[in-house]
Amino acid sequence: MARPFPASTGRGVRVAVVDSGVHPDHPHIDASRIDAGVTILADGTIEAGADATLDRLGHGTAVTAAIQEKAPDATCLPVRVFRDGLKTSAAALVTAIRWAVAQEAEIVNLSLGSINATHRDIFARVADEAVAAGILIVAAREANDLPCYPGALPQVLGVAPDWECPRERYRIETIDAQRTAIASGYPRAIPGVPLQRNLYGISFAVAQMSGFAALACERVGRVPSSDRAAAIHEALAQEAALFSQT
Repeated sequence: MARPFPASTGRGVRVAVVDSGVHPDHPHIDASRIDAGVTILADGTIEAGADATLDRLGHGTAVTAAIQEKAPDATCLPVRVFRDGLKTSAAALVTAIRWAVAQEAEIVNLSLGSINATHRDIFARVADEAVAAGILIVAAREANDLPCYPGALPQVLGVAPDWECPRERYRIETIDAQRTAIASGYPRAIPGVPLQRNLYGISFAVAQMSGFAALACERVGRVPSSDRAAAIHEALAQEAALFSQT
């Protein structure tokens, strides 16, 4: 099956992966494409160091592998916000996005968020900062059928899963006046393991869209930072329209 952006590999694109870190020795990970990252604590404190982003949960490694599968030449920057479980704070996520801005990433992969509506405004402010810096945030649009922030914001590429969508494809739909990406929630298959026995869910739909967004970013090329996020959005929509006809 033909894939989107067949001439692109994500070369030159930096993707901040906000998750549980990465295990660089995993066979699905290309460690040469992993840059230095950080841990961000629940209060927003940033920690660096040799083991700051070592994944002890496995989730971030699987998410990073999904991004690298789609965009093998992109550089991933691990931002560990999960330590003992898949739970963090709004303060940590805001700090993670601002750290990605400071590191001049082009894509922020955020497969989580907050359903607390009181967090909407702070996420809107930091999403505006990201857009102004030329960063596209790719994030889960909903959680438990509730809007999830920042993914439900118009400045962000919100993602929803489709269990029937081929992993090599995605589509763009307008939901509640927001352009939304629809992608498979399954990671790459493990031989001999049924799909439902492996990790799966919205995290992998988001990761695959971050990979596709890295390909779109390479396609877009050098544009003013203030226009880059919108240009990536448009490239994703145009490519989806092309291969939806095949």
